Amino acid sequence: MRGLRHKINAFSRMKSIAVYCGANKGNQPWFEEAATELGKTLAKRNIRVIFGGGSVGLMGVLADAVLAEGGPITGIITHQLHGLELGHPGVEDMILVNTMSERRDLLIRGTDGVITLPGGYGSMDEHFEALTLAQLHQYQKPIGLLSVRGYYDPLLQMLDNMVDNGFLKEQNRRLCIASDTIPELISAMERYEHRALNKWH
Repeated sequence: MRGLRHKINAFSRMKSIAVYCGANKGNQPWFEEAATELGKTLAKRNIRVIFGGGSVGLMGVLADAVLAEGGPITGIITHQLHGLELGHPGVEDMILVNTMSERRDLLIRGTDGVITLPGGYGSMDEHFEALTLAQLHQYQKPIGLLSVRGYYDPLLQMLDNMVDNGFLKEQNRRLCIASDTIPELISAMERYEHRALNKWH
C-alpha cells in the first residue's frame, strides 16, 4: 500500500509537462490516437500541457484533446509560425517568441517532466536537448519517449549502440525513459530518480 501511495503522490506532484510532437500526423491512425489519449490523460489529472502551440499535426490533435477535457494548456510558438496561421486558435494561453531556441527553452523551463510523441527533426531536437540538459544536471525531471507501436525502436537501438561504443554512459542511457504505451510510460516516470553521471569521468 505504501508503494502504491508513493507512486500516486509522485505523479500528482507533477503540475506541468512539456509535450513534444510532430507538426504532421504521420501516415498511420495510431499516432493520432496516442496524441488524443495522452492529451485526455494529462487533462484528467489536471496537469498543464506545455506544447509547441500549433494547430496542425499531432500538436493540434493533442491540444484538441486537452481542450475537450477542459484541461490547462499553454502554447509556445514563434512569431513566424503564428503569422502563417499555424497557432492553435483554441489555446488562450499562447506565448509568442522570436526564435526556435527561445521556444525550446520556454517549453521545458519549470516543467515537471517531458514526454515526446512521434515526430520528426523538431521533436528530436527538443527531446535530445532535454536529455543533454539532464546529463549536465541542468534538468532533473523525467524525460519520456512514447514509442507508439515501436516508432522509436531504431532510435533506442542507436542509444544502445552509443553505449556499446563508449560514447554514452549506461547510467545516462537510462535518462531516456521509453515505453510503447501511455500507462507504462507514466508509471516509469513516476518511479524516476535523477542519477546522471558526469560524462567526463
